Amino acid sequence: MNKKYTIKDIAEIAGVSKGTVDRVLHKRGKVSKTALEKVNTVLDRIDYRPNLIARNLKNTKIFNICVLLPNPKIDIYWEGCIDGINDAIEEFISFNIAVKIYFFNPTNTNSFIENNEEILKTSPDAVLIAPLFYKEAVEIVKNYNALGIISVTFNNYLKSNAIKSFVGQDLFQSGKVAGRLLEILVKKGLIAILHIDEDYENAIYVQEKEKGFRAYFNQVNNTNYTIKTCSLQHPNFKRSFYEFIEAHPNLAGIFVTTSKAFQVAEITSKLDKKIALVGYDLLKSNLNYLKSFDIDFLIHQNPKRQAYLGVVHLIEYFIFDKEIPTKKLLPIDIINSENANNYI
Repeated sequence: MNKKYTIKDIAEIAGVSKGTVDRVLHKRGKVSKTALEKVNTVLDRIDYRPNLIARNLKNTKIFNICVLLPNPKIDIYWEGCIDGINDAIEEFISFNIAVKIYFFNPTNTNSFIENNEEILKTSPDAVLIAPLFYKEAVEIVKNYNALGIISVTFNNYLKSNAIKSFVGQDLFQSGKVAGRLLEILVKKGLIAILHIDEDYENAIYVQEKEKGFRAYFNQVNNTNYTIKTCSLQHPNFKRSFYEFIEAHPNLAGIFVTTSKAFQVAEITSKLDKKIALVGYDLLKSNLNYLKSFDIDFLIHQNPKRQAYLGVVHLIEYFIFDKEIPTKKLLPIDIINSENANNYI
């Protein structure tokens, strides 16, 4: 039961050459159907498990993984992703894996396209990508797939058969969670869905959150609520938001679909009346307003964990032949002032 079988042992039991067994185990070269069946029968019988770690350490090939991220200097939300990627690199530092991060401007489509072109020049084995620009990302992933480059997306779901895996949250469900939270906080009046600095037509991820949010209130079927969507852009954000507040004196709650709830709280905290506020992500600015009760709830998307898992799934695929999960959905964590410290 505990015998460790060698390639020579398997070859003798199966009645084939050691070279044939080697080709079957490493999935390389041609093997006749009869020989393949003989070897596989023996492997099943002895429950053969190759020492993949030892094999990888002897392997001289370096697997190249490229990660394409929005620049965290422009949008701080993505800062945690770098920590997650570095954790994955440190964990597998002994193996033949090279990970390189590329940053694109999250407000510039051309920057996204140009960085993908730079990645293509390196002929990577796999790419982990945050597909902020939906239409462009679909075409780029299709191109990767045609070249035999594995594509994994995270944070934003991209509907494409060319993608190997997605890591992130169910954004429709997170929108429903936000709806439930605001229903608890607000008994009647106007609830605003705020998209800040987003190209709504191309930002599928905020669309999914809004769909989930509206689906929740449609399910509640309560005529005490009015839901209104508002897209605001910088540099005129403050002026536009003040105008929105003045035009809607019955504003009772706000759902911010991005990590920029702190920009709303900065204004609502100075008003004479309390406006319920639900947003996303544990940015320091958001946490400060959460602790002062100007933000009621934050939904934690855990970008660090998303990026970490995206890289680890690819590394384990190359090192251990471990299957990459088609979809890895993270929990939708609800954070308030009382439990925030547990997540920092």
